[in-house]
Amino acid sequence: MLLKIIKMNRHLFTFAVILLASISYAQEPTIEDNSLGAQFDKLYRISSSYQAYKVIGKEKYLQLKQNVLDSLTTAQAKLSAKNNLLTLEKGNNQKNQELLQKTSLELQDSLQKEGVTSLFGLQVKKTSYNLSLWTFILALILTLLYFIFKFSSNNILSNKAKSDLKDLDFEYEQYRKKSIEKEQKLRRALQDEINKQRNS
Repeated sequence: MLLKIIKMNRHLFTFAVILLASISYAQEPTIEDNSLGAQFDKLYRISSSYQAYKVIGKEKYLQLKQNVLDSLTTAQAKLSAKNNLLTLEKGNNQKNQELLQKTSLELQDSLQKEGVTSLFGLQVKKTSYNLSLWTFILALILTLLYFIFKFSSNNILSNKAKSDLKDLDFEYEQYRKKSIEKEQKLRRALQDEINKQRNS
């Protein structure tokens, strides 16, 4: 009977130690690795050995199989989501490339239009247009200056000719007066001679 009590006390003591150990172990935060490799390692550790083989319980095998299938399904779902995202990004990239190309063409067209102007329906570069315009304006200014010079020189010549004409008119008038006076003197002299001839 004493032996039974000692065995029972020993069982109680062992049970109490195990209970305390499990409680203290449960209180420690453990981070369990749920990766497939860790699950295979755990299954290998808890399986029993028979000669050179490991014996795995059906329940543990089925649980591991389900975990592997779940992991594969999750990985396939992630892969599918990433492929969808990649396809979407490729589509966005393609759209961005097309938009960039369109914008580049519009920019090139704008730069071309900015550098070109229309003259009598013809497309002319602005540099050529500006050069032609300033050449034309310079030619007009030079022509105007030439005509102003010609007009002023002709005006000077015209004024000189008018002055010369006045002088000539004045000289002619003086000559005419002198001629008339001479003619009158000659007539008088002739009349005097005629009178002398009559009287004699």
